[in-house]
Amino acid sequence: MDRIQVNIRPATPDDLAAIGAIQAASPQASQWTPASYLDHDCMVAVREGRVAGFLVARQVAPGEREILNLAVDPQERRQGIAQALVACELQRASSAWYLEVRCSNHSAFQLYESVGFKLAGRRPEYYDEPAEDGIVMRFFS
Repeated sequence: MDRIQVNIRPATPDDLAAIGAIQAASPQASQWTPASYLDHDCMVAVREGRVAGFLVARQVAPGEREILNLAVDPQERRQGIAQALVACELQRASSAWYLEVRCSNHSAFQLYESVGFKLAGRRPEYYDEPAEDGIVMRFFS
């Protein structure tokens, strides 16, 4: 499938409704309050004038970042948007990145593996609703 062009930029308060709608349509994503994302590094992928996906990350220590959440509008999936958001995040600095992914979210696990993340561990019953293990992944640049 052809990859589409997206513009990746920092999220603004005007993006919160779109972020909330994408998150609500993505039950595998963390379900936090979208307004809280502005307290972290939140990037949106814009396609044809509308938010098609978002990624939230934060620095947790010098030289260490964590991807907190990533979701793409279901109608925009499998077109490279998530990969573009992750690639943008990984270009921020030389660092170690960490993330957790639901053990049932095979698509996300494959995405992160495709950009170089490696399995680092497992957190039993890390997620709620439904209760599920979290797979810890890491990437070093």
